[in-house]
Amino acid sequence: MRFSAFLAAAALIGATGVAMSAEVLTIAAVDNADMRRMQELTDDFVANNPGIHLNWVILEESVLRQKIATDIETHGGQFDIITIGNYEVPIWARQGLLKPLDGLGDQYDANDLLPAIRKAISYSGKLYASPFYGESAMLMYRTDLFKAAGLEMPPSPNWTFVRDAALKLTNKAAGRYGMCLRGKAGWADNMALLTAIANSFGARWFDFAWHPEFDTPEWQRTLSFYVDLLQTAGPPGAAFYGYSENLDLFRAGKCAMWVDSTVAASTLSNPMTSDVVGRVGYAPFPSYGGLGNHGNWLWTWNLAVPASTTKAGPAQRFIAWATDREYANLVAAHEGWAYAPPGTRASLYNNPAYRSAAPFSGYTLTAIDTANPDQPTVKPAPYTGSQFVAIPEFRRIGDAVGQIFAAAVVGQMSVAQALDSANDLTLREMTRAGYIKAP
Repeated sequence: MRFSAFLAAAALIGATGVAMSAEVLTIAAVDNADMRRMQELTDDFVANNPGIHLNWVILEESVLRQKIATDIETHGGQFDIITIGNYEVPIWARQGLLKPLDGLGDQYDANDLLPAIRKAISYSGKLYASPFYGESAMLMYRTDLFKAAGLEMPPSPNWTFVRDAALKLTNKAAGRYGMCLRGKAGWADNMALLTAIANSFGARWFDFAWHPEFDTPEWQRTLSFYVDLLQTAGPPGAAFYGYSENLDLFRAGKCAMWVDSTVAASTLSNPMTSDVVGRVGYAPFPSYGGLGNHGNWLWTWNLAVPASTTKAGPAQRFIAWATDREYANLVAAHEGWAYAPPGTRASLYNNPAYRSAAPFSGYTLTAIDTANPDQPTVKPAPYTGSQFVAIPEFRRIGDAVGQIFAAAVVGQMSVAQALDSANDLTLREMTRAGYIKAP
């Protein structure tokens, strides 16, 4: 029975009073391919948990973040299961806004989680979320275009090579762009990428007194490079493109290179969704100037239980089903091993069937294993987080700075003006939040 048929049957049963005691779990989910796939496969969960009904609320990423943050911070109780990232997990766990996941059952096997992923979603030694996929970042490029241009991707590329190759491969008259990058304003959009690039360029968000450092030469080089690359080798409207928009451009054959999430690889390898199958190569996130710091980030989408729910037991039963080892087998049985949710469990990467079906798997695992959110910058820093700063205020500050930097991409202000504005804004917000003493 398909999921829609199940909902209809559940409504009928409820109307007749037969199943009035059933638990209804409301799930706030991000609108991406892996979560849609999970929704389609929930007949399996329903068949084994007949007393639990599922109410899906699937939202675009930025809308989801806002709704979940509002609900959990006000103890609204609208959701029983929420989709959150490893940015929120330790912050909200420390604030008592999440329930620890101590009822996942013996088959869950927490020891099978990749160490970096497990650490990112734990607080005080306990899991407060469970990952349904994990990612880092890497460089994706068109091998056929590189060959035609006489270019060879180095095993560990630097940004200078990337810029030169992007300029050589750009053909705007033909609708092909040398480099696609996130330009859409937001802490998890352009600022996720820019923070990672800045890490590779030797920049920091803050010094140890929590003063912002946008007035440093490192940030000047970072933002100048980024703005120039998008203006000369990027697509028109780049300041409005995030992950999804660039994915669409790349799989349509309009980008020669793209630096973004490792999770894109499965879509690019699917002949049903990609025009570039068999013509995509992968390389590490670029470094800069011999500093040796690859800006590969660490991110995981997770299911968690808000403290406001009264249905923690059934919620954890669903989370265990959706994120345990057997779920990958379920996906493989329905769609093939290439579409198993990546980046969470060692058992997946030890599986020869998965490695054969997903030639990108080694790049993903290496990128995740080498990400260092505990020390993401070249210089020591007072914060953790690879593509974000792990403080509660970053969500608001990152959104505001992202707007400023997007304005620089479209030419509404110079790089120098954007950096000055970002520094002033961040200094003001950090003073207001109490990190810096007001003069």
